[in-house]
Amino acid sequence: MFSELVIPHRTIMTPGPVEANPVALKAMSSRILGQFDPAFLTIMDNVKEMIKLPFGTTNKEAFAIDGTSRSGLEASLIALIEPGDKVLIPAYGRFAYLLGEIAERAKAEIMYLEKDWTATFDQQVVIDAIDEFQPKIVAMIHGETANGQMQQIDKIGQHCRNNDVFFVVDMVATYGGVPLHVDEWCVDIAIGGTQKCLSVPAGMSLVTYNDRVEAVLNSRYQKELGLSKDDRNDNHISSNYLDLSQLQRYWSSERINHHTEATSMVYALHEGLRSIINEGLENVYARHALNDKAIIAGIQAMGLGFYGDLSTKMPTVTPVLIPDGVGDGEAVRELLLNQFGVEIASSFGDLKGKLWRIGNMGYSSRHENVLHILTALEGALTYYGAPIKQGEAVKAALAIYENN
Repeated sequence: MFSELVIPHRTIMTPGPVEANPVALKAMSSRILGQFDPAFLTIMDNVKEMIKLPFGTTNKEAFAIDGTSRSGLEASLIALIEPGDKVLIPAYGRFAYLLGEIAERAKAEIMYLEKDWTATFDQQVVIDAIDEFQPKIVAMIHGETANGQMQQIDKIGQHCRNNDVFFVVDMVATYGGVPLHVDEWCVDIAIGGTQKCLSVPAGMSLVTYNDRVEAVLNSRYQKELGLSKDDRNDNHISSNYLDLSQLQRYWSSERINHHTEATSMVYALHEGLRSIINEGLENVYARHALNDKAIIAGIQAMGLGFYGDLSTKMPTVTPVLIPDGVGDGEAVRELLLNQFGVEIASSFGDLKGKLWRIGNMGYSSRHENVLHILTALEGALTYYGAPIKQGEAVKAALAIYENN
């Protein structure tokens, strides 16, 4: 016999996944509808329109892809890449290399523009690389969770548009947490996710794209063989499951039978989107910014340092340097989890063991969570004898809340 599932209580302050919004969890317990039930199609249509708002777009196309955020990244890149296409990837953190991995598997010619991970690129450096390399596609990360840095992209996007270069941007860690302006920034395809600032369980990726991209998709469209033996295309997209040209038609009035939809996830997505839209997106962004300010004040008051450039730090992730005396910081993370019920993250690659990452995303971005993590972190560091200023972190955070 197996025991009944028991899930421990956690305060999740990582860069994702984060605590799920209760309205999303409640929606997931609703009864199942058939994927072509008119009631469910209405839900899908509403979701399409709501997805556009945090992206800051009036694009005709915006929908969800079944699969975590990586599915949207892969679907977007393979939709545009043909073997031998040149792709420029500016890398200032881990996840740029994921874009490169996907592009490589699509047989693109890749040029990495690399720098240290302490800050983002000066946009002119990227523009100069575009002029030199002459790529078909520029693929970038907007908010890099490995180091908590957020890239300005408005000038890069405009330069891509002026030179007929496709601009693909990973906005997974910023969607729903900071203001985005996909149209104004000339982004051709933008990708978001559910498990971060939307506070919906992991399992869907969100995409939006403009008419330039849709023209490419239409030129590569091939209907599944079991649905038609006539709609063949020698230049079809390499994946069936992640074929944006087919998924677009699944989410449109055409409603081709592409896959069986994850209806419960669509319910949750609907409610996660509705929740932040009803809160008011400007209020949502202000909440994240205020909690970020309180986290920074508390960490500074404790005497801890930050990794990277604070002027380009994203509001949704704070990279904290691990102080002397606690090794690689894993013992502190374990104590936080096991004794305080608080989860924070380590980092990747060369940064692993050098910093912790505190998330400030979605439903987890609440002032009580901020006070809890600061209290717990101070307690854990004190227990392990780290040289910190005791009793100052929560006071500093409270001062931020009391004066804002």
